[in-house]
Amino acid sequence: MNRNPDDHEDRARYRRPLTALALAACLGLAAAQQMEASGDLRVLGFGVPDEIASVRVDRFRELYPDVNLQLTEGAIDQQQLLTAIASGNPPDVVYLNRDDLSTYARRGALQPLDQCIEQAGIDVSQFRPAALQPVTLDGTVYGVPEFNNIVLMIVNTAALDEAGMALEDLDTSDWEAIARFNEQLTTVDGGNVTRIGFDPKLPEFFPLWVRANGGQLVSDDGRTAMLDSPEAVEALEFAAGLHDAAGGRGPFMAFRDTWDFFGAGNQVASNQIGAWPMEQWYVNVLVESSPDAPVAFAPFRDRQGNVLSFATGSAWAVPAGAANPDAACAFMATMTHPDTWYAAAQERARLRAESGATYTGTYTGNLAADERIFGELVQPSGNEAFDRGVEVILEVQDAAFSIPANPAGAEVRQAWTDAVNRVLNGEQTAADALAQAQQETQAALDEAWAR
Repeated sequence: MNRNPDDHEDRARYRRPLTALALAACLGLAAAQQMEASGDLRVLGFGVPDEIASVRVDRFRELYPDVNLQLTEGAIDQQQLLTAIASGNPPDVVYLNRDDLSTYARRGALQPLDQCIEQAGIDVSQFRPAALQPVTLDGTVYGVPEFNNIVLMIVNTAALDEAGMALEDLDTSDWEAIARFNEQLTTVDGGNVTRIGFDPKLPEFFPLWVRANGGQLVSDDGRTAMLDSPEAVEALEFAAGLHDAAGGRGPFMAFRDTWDFFGAGNQVASNQIGAWPMEQWYVNVLVESSPDAPVAFAPFRDRQGNVLSFATGSAWAVPAGAANPDAACAFMATMTHPDTWYAAAQERARLRAESGATYTGTYTGNLAADERIFGELVQPSGNEAFDRGVEVILEVQDAAFSIPANPAGAEVRQAWTDAVNRVLNGEQTAADALAQAQQETQAALDEAWAR
């Protein structure tokens, strides 16, 4: 089964709430409150690599000229951050993975944002539920969602044509059909893999496969590990087994590592992949690097045929003991305000138009921002494949889930990632690997909740 919803109806349905929200924004009803802020503001984990970052940072500097903003790029090192907090010299703001945030919050390393939300007038109802849930622990918000990544299917239509197949033949609700698709489109020449039929994207999308099979990795209240459920074991056995057509994980990865992932010779343009689930940002990569590539986009579906996606992303947070919480709050509120997102997206759309490229949107954790961006800036480009891609992304946004907030987010992710890798490397069966991960995860959850 592969339902193709009415594109125009979906786009119209998405846009309907825009009028009220856009009007509210125009009237200033959703505007963040200007705060009193000055002094040094040290932000860790964030740089300005493009206009989406630079426009928003410039907006903050314009609004708060008395703040000396200092940005430091690079991933957050957990031990370094905890040491900085313990020594009384933490940064004022950190930019981190949403799934890790609850671990820091439970350790007392982050400040609750209740006061900041009130003072800055941050409207948390604007954030997508799948983006807000991971930054909320025991009903308290510890982070402000930033970008929002969701998953859709990307399909190489040239490979389909070559195999005499249609897009409808790839039905992700039918796992037997996925296996047949994979077998038919995987090609090996002289012992060397020349095309992967279906890449299940393990270990990173293991939660998606489990959810599609009716399970989940952690209970909704974040207290109970569910990694060894029959649904999870079956999902891992199936997804890991998709590597067999290429000769196993070794040959599979050896070939995949040769791809020109961000270039004009990417795996779609070079006919090196049949289909795979992928975050929506890669649509932007494809439209920039190979706009004429033979590509199609479709929703991922669970085994009952329902549209399903997996949401991840980043967030802003304030470490305990931060020296300038007022400026930190003003910074987070400005960077995530719908007007600021819109201004950044507007600049990207302008630059894309200037260069003759297609703008496929900027995807934030803020629903009000997305509605303005996609209602006013993203227009049909005439490239049918990528216009359909945008529509699919909008369609799956509301079907996205995230890992429930828990106080051991980083440890939980490491446990299931290690379990999947042990199976892919042939070290354990799926049942044994997930039984071990279950024990590790439950121990981490019990210890974290007891703190």
